[in-house]
Amino acid sequence: MKELFPAKQVIGFAFSLLLTVIALAVYFLDMPFAVGMTILLVTAFVQAGVQLKVFMHAGETEDKAAIYTNVYYGLIIALVTIFGTLLAMVWDM
Repeated sequence: MKELFPAKQVIGFAFSLLLTVIALAVYFLDMPFAVGMTILLVTAFVQAGVQLKVFMHAGETEDKAAIYTNVYYGLIIALVTIFGTLLAMVWDM
């Protein structure tokens, strides 16, 4: 019976709910902007990692190195795009 119960998925779901509650607490506790954004960014990236690992089964195939390389590449492109936009439009550089 133990092998039929999806313990990994249940723990991942509970952890996702906990991260969501933390993100909601930022809104309801009316935190300062810098603190709130830091907490939201950290919880968002952790949530994305949990979703990728637990529910999308990213590390369970034999080509997991290629999958993680593509994820890292996408993350780098997203960060370059975000910070490039901030440099050009907000910080006037």
